Amino acid sequence: MPKVKVNRKSVSLDMTAMCDVAFLLLTFFILTTTFKPDESVVVDTPTSISEKHLESKEVIVVSVDKDNKVYFSVDGASLKKELLAKMGEKYGLTFTDKEKQEFANMSDVCVPINELSAIMKLGPFERKNYPTKGVPVDSLNNQLADWIVSAREINNYLKLGLKGDKDAKYTTTKKVISTIVDKYDNQFYFVTGLEADPRKAPKE
Repeated sequence: MPKVKVNRKSVSLDMTAMCDVAFLLLTFFILTTTFKPDESVVVDTPTSISEKHLESKEVIVVSVDKDNKVYFSVDGASLKKELLAKMGEKYGLTFTDKEKQEFANMSDVCVPINELSAIMKLGPFERKNYPTKGVPVDSLNNQLADWIVSAREINNYLKLGLKGDKDAKYTTTKKVISTIVDKYDNQFYFVTGLEADPRKAPKE
């Protein structure tokens, strides 16, 4: 008895719906993604074997670069705007809404507060090449202490991380630590690079 041959038909898939979903997802991520601003300071941190991570939200980061300049940064646009207004009240300065919005987009404070308005008027390229002086941390003009205290007055749950360059002078780092301990508390985080723990045997 002869075999019955079944005609083979090519299978066609309608990819229209899948393409629509892919483009919708792509559009959603493009419109909702918030890019982190470029950091104005590069810090070569020392290494350690600690694997404890510092949360990226609700955290103050104080950085000391190799030229012993101090930088202050905190996350959150609304927090930054309120913080700038509070610092303006302390130093008798007035900032416009446009300046507050510009400050919210900045990665960190890298100049004395009286120079903030000038640096916020610059474009991104000019600002990147601006000769920063760092936040004053002297005993007679300790603006870092005011930034920390003002931020904690707004949000008392902020953690604090200290990121110091391995080539920074000890005297500058000591001033920063003293400021943190006096105005914040004894519990803060040292931000370091991760290296292999010599106590742990390598996996075979």
